[in-house]
Amino acid sequence: MDDAPIYLDHAATTPLDPRVLEAMLPYLTSHFGNPSGLYGAARSARQGLDRARGSVAATLGAKASEIIFTSGGSESDNAAIKGVVWAANAPGAHVITTSIEHHAVLHTCGWLERFGVETTALPVDSEGMVDPAQVAAAIRPTTALISIMHANNEIGVIQPLAEISAIARAHGIPLHTDAVQSVGQVPTLVDSLGVDLLSLSAHKFYGPKGAGALYVRRGTPWLPLQQGGGQERGRRAGTENVAGIVGLAAALDLSVAGMENEGSRLRALRDDLIAGILAAIPGSRLNGHPTARLPGNANFSFPDLDGEALLLSLDRRGVAASSGSACTAGSIDPSHVLLALGRDRTLAAGALRLTLGRHTTADEIDRVQTLLPELVARARLPSL
Repeated sequence: MDDAPIYLDHAATTPLDPRVLEAMLPYLTSHFGNPSGLYGAARSARQGLDRARGSVAATLGAKASEIIFTSGGSESDNAAIKGVVWAANAPGAHVITTSIEHHAVLHTCGWLERFGVETTALPVDSEGMVDPAQVAAAIRPTTALISIMHANNEIGVIQPLAEISAIARAHGIPLHTDAVQSVGQVPTLVDSLGVDLLSLSAHKFYGPKGAGALYVRRGTPWLPLQQGGGQERGRRAGTENVAGIVGLAAALDLSVAGMENEGSRLRALRDDLIAGILAAIPGSRLNGHPTARLPGNANFSFPDLDGEALLLSLDRRGVAASSGSACTAGSIDPSHVLLALGRDRTLAAGALRLTLGRHTTADEIDRVQTLLPELVARARLPSL
């Protein structure tokens, strides 16, 4: 149907896969026990938890003992950064990150600065790429951690982590990556990336909200964020969300199994969308690297545009989209990511993020290409 809703905000969240729900249901009903108990219902829950841990570890190329289950990406980022810095226990500890990180990283670093930690937020080029040479140049004797995201949540740019990890290893510095956007979309084997810590969140790859994981390489100096119990081998206190964790593992397994074919399909749709919009809308500009980006990510800036008006117009026409990170919805400030790319404030404020997913069709892309020029023209700000 021409008026059927079109969902193009998969970077914010994805719908729960019915197969994932089916895997979760027993742990919401018959296998409801606390996995820390010794009786039958508890053992059933523990078995589900253990299977999920092994599955997630295998998918990442890690050991089961290196996986810590959390409530999602923000907690995992907090736990990774604070845990390594606290373990360093060094006055004036230094963290290297980038200017385009998710706020779960940037705000965590800012919070640590209250306690004497110093942060270097590296710039990126006009396409959103970090220069590994600048990472090397920023290292100090007090550098305790390097935290650089795998793929950006707004512009989808994939960073050269393997090159950066070689620099980190040469200096004996742990490397953390926020892989919340990339896991399930592009390969994320921890040894290939060369990372020591990796954050992920289930609801970005068709799993449930409120379930995430943190990979911590064995031997990495790290202290737990959360105390109060012996769960997760003493690394994350609190009764585990067994159903959510089982759903995370099932969703990750399904996403990785179909990643190659789905990635190819999404890249073709994405490239068609980008080419069509750039050709049809005067002054439109693609944000981020043209090819080194997530398969389903397309982010545009339009000059002299009321971005909020455009989003509301799209919503009235049944298209769900965003201007950037879902975690900054309601903010009147332009995207810090686009400002870091060198976009001026008007271009950064007139941004549109369209993120495709498993159920996006070519017909939907055609409809958006037809709708968008008219809606952008209507949302243009009047000339002064």
